[in-house]
Amino acid sequence: MAKVDLYRGRDPRDVPTYGIREAASYMRLPPTTLREWVTGAARVIPLAGSRPPLLSFWNLVEAYVLAALRRRHRVPLQRVRKALRFVERELDTARPLIEQEFLTNGLDLFVEYYGKLVNASRAGQTEIRSLLEASLERVERDPKGLAERLFPWTREPGEPREVEIDPRRAFGKLVVAGTGIPTAVIADRLRAGDTLAHLARDYDLKLDQVGAALRWELGVYAH
Repeated sequence: MAKVDLYRGRDPRDVPTYGIREAASYMRLPPTTLREWVTGAARVIPLAGSRPPLLSFWNLVEAYVLAALRRRHRVPLQRVRKALRFVERELDTARPLIEQEFLTNGLDLFVEYYGKLVNASRAGQTEIRSLLEASLERVERDPKGLAERLFPWTREPGEPREVEIDPRRAFGKLVVAGTGIPTAVIADRLRAGDTLAHLARDYDLKLDQVGAALRWELGVYAH
């Protein structure tokens, strides 16, 4: 039997898949903030033009990097946009946040230019660089250096990699790390009355894996 190409020859990482509310929940962002980033007058994340607006996996990675800044610093959107445009020109790339080069040359360029825009002290620039570097280490890349898997974080970028997003697994849904089990399915079962022990047994998971899924699904947005 011939295999069906669900993506019609496109890279699944670049296929519009995630609604704004779903993507915002994965990034722990208010949906209004993410909507501004992708559809606002000074948008910083380019979409494929779908209506209603849908994000691809690569868009998710771009939002993830910006969300890391938002959690620690009230980053003015216009200034982030200017810093990213500067990096795009210097690296001659249209989407630096999804490429390996941003983690090397581009990150230094971004921090230096952003620091000038916001009048950040040297200590402030060091903090921004450390935060972004630690966050980017949770993005796994293919041999060409392009993002292919994301392990989002909630409180600290050094926390355990409990959940992941992989566009080739479970249609890109947030899943328990190392499995194809969507966290939303586990949360739905809990709401329906299943116990943690039942969920762990049914999905062949450890209790802490079940707990990790529920923390993501039943948590609150970080403002």
